[in-house]
Amino acid sequence: MFENIIEFSSQEDYVNLKEDYPIPTKLNIPDWFKQLNHSMQNKTVKGCVPFLDALTSGYILKMPQDFALKHNFPNDSGKLDMFQAPALRPEASVAFAKSLNMNTDSIQSHPVAQLGNCPYNSQNKNLPYHKILNPWKIKTPKGYSCLFTPILNNGDDRFFPMSGIVDTDVFPTEINFPIVINGDKYPELDTIIKKGTPYVQIIPFKRDAWKMKVRGTKTSELFTRRMGYALKVLYNYKLRYWNKKIWK
Repeated sequence: MFENIIEFSSQEDYVNLKEDYPIPTKLNIPDWFKQLNHSMQNKTVKGCVPFLDALTSGYILKMPQDFALKHNFPNDSGKLDMFQAPALRPEASVAFAKSLNMNTDSIQSHPVAQLGNCPYNSQNKNLPYHKILNPWKIKTPKGYSCLFTPILNNGDDRFFPMSGIVDTDVFPTEINFPIVINGDKYPELDTIIKKGTPYVQIIPFKRDAWKMKVRGTKTSELFTRRMGYALKVLYNYKLRYWNKKIWK
């Protein structure tokens, strides 16, 4: 029996569409990872359990609608600008009328000035940040927050959401996501983020107080640890140290 439940809720009409529900991240493992073969002769990242833990931890939000955007293109006055054209499926019209939190033709964005000298500004071509509206409210048990981050080890190469932590045990409404366009790879971007595209990873965690400690390690202690680790070749960490994580 699970003691901790993360709840995703939205307008009933939208939920009844049964489309693009949040999913456990473990259901979003990329094909390139599945196709890897880890062996004595060919050691790959598939044998790195910390990599896999990051790849499968938590939950994924998917795009609720097609989201067409153009970034760093001239506007009518010739100035470089950003453009959005979100779509709403016909089935969503009733739910939207009941204040479903979803993008419309009214552009949602964050100005560059909000980030000061952050390097994201130059990567985003010094233009406002597109903002993805999210129709799901997220609720965690008392004392638990959520880390919202780009999808670990499996991100979209066109954009990524800014990371943030929200105290989802008390925050009462939807959480929206400013995104950074990968201008390093796409100086000009004309694309559609398709409905159903995974775009943000959610990792719930318990809020604890921490204090840092620094200490030296004796040579004999370090030698013993390394020797114990070195006696197995494949899946050493998994067999000796790993604790299984459960996300459903």
